[in-house]
Amino acid sequence: MKRLIVSSALLAGAGLLSGACGSADTTAHDASSMSSVPAMPTGSQPPITSPAADHNDRDVWFAQMMIPHHRQAVEMAKLAEDRAASSQVKELAQKIRAAQDPEIQTMTGWLESWGAQAPGESAMPMDHDMPGMEMPGMMSGTDMKKLEGLSGTAFDRAFLKMMIEHHQGAITMAKEEQGAGVYEPATQMAASILSSQSAEIRTMTRLLQ
Repeated sequence: MKRLIVSSALLAGAGLLSGACGSADTTAHDASSMSSVPAMPTGSQPPITSPAADHNDRDVWFAQMMIPHHRQAVEMAKLAEDRAASSQVKELAQKIRAAQDPEIQTMTGWLESWGAQAPGESAMPMDHDMPGMEMPGMMSGTDMKKLEGLSGTAFDRAFLKMMIEHHQGAITMAKEEQGAGVYEPATQMAASILSSQSAEIRTMTRLLQ
């Protein structure tokens, strides 16, 4: 009887031991399985959307191209002071200078605030010969020398024809800015250029007739 009790106790102990080992194995297996699951990266957050920029590449292009374009118009207008015969041509030239000189300063300020390069003091633009950087309506150096050599009614006619073409180029660039620019002061200036220079083209066309 004592042997049976001892044997039963031994068997029970062996069963408990077996169960304990099995539990330990299962726990180890579960831990191993969990370690194979990729962990979520710590500190991961949805990307933060930055506020929309107040200007874009088209705004920069508009300012960088329109500054030398305006400078050339101002140079042409200065020539009219002592070369033009018509008082109406002289008056128009003064009006062009009065409008475009301040706009040059304004656009230069935009570029500085954007950290973009402003054109130098030349009437020719930066990278003028690069594809995609052409400015419609710009006069060549030969054209400008020809205008400098004229006076009287010959100057008046050449000035009016050249300035009409020049204004048409500015209007083209203004329309491009209106269509693709996002900086409100620039698009407003473009609208002003479109309106004022279209009116001046009508005036110059009438004077030519």
